[in-house]
Amino acid sequence: MKKLIVLLTLFTVSASFGQSSTKAKALLDQVYNKVKSYDNIYVDFKYALNNKEANINQETRGDVTMQGDKYLFNYLGSQQFFDGSKVYTIVPENEEVTIEEKSTEENTITPSKMLTFYKKGHNYEMDIMQNIQGRKIQFVKLTPMDTNSEIKTILLGIDAETKHIYKLIETGKNGTKTTITVNSFKTNQPLSKSLFTFNESKYKNEGYYIIRN
Repeated sequence: MKKLIVLLTLFTVSASFGQSSTKAKALLDQVYNKVKSYDNIYVDFKYALNNKEANINQETRGDVTMQGDKYLFNYLGSQQFFDGSKVYTIVPENEEVTIEEKSTEENTITPSKMLTFYKKGHNYEMDIMQNIQGRKIQFVKLTPMDTNSEIKTILLGIDAETKHIYKLIETGKNGTKTTITVNSFKTNQPLSKSLFTFNESKYKNEGYYIIRN
């Protein structure tokens, strides 16, 4: 690592990193398979944004319901949902609804990918284990393979017992730290058949402006 018994140190570090990477991938595979086994998932979360240099410190809450690729996302007083083909963003404050085609960019993190995004484009490494309110949370460190990524690292905190994601800490190269903490994680809830259906006439009757991009 730093010129101390160079050959032995490099060999030891390389071997331990390989084991760490293998363990991290195995754990993330368990999380992924668990997520994919559910018919639907509801997550209530706390979102925090912090950048000391820019004097930014924001906190808010949100929730998302996911079923396959479809999702319903409530955040900052607005609502966004994806019905399988189009994304609808509803902003009551502006009385606007924006309708867009599904993003074709693979790197775009949508709510439906928030629990599975790590499967591609990252190197994995086991990090610390923390005891948080009686729960053992194992952190995995993710580093983007893309050297041009604006993200420096991501720490993914996983409940060792349930294999559910508990916390995500993203550190940007500009010093911004984004933390998402799961307050509630529910699965296989009874969902309305119209949950992911856009009722255009309802919003028109309420005076909303419909924008199609």
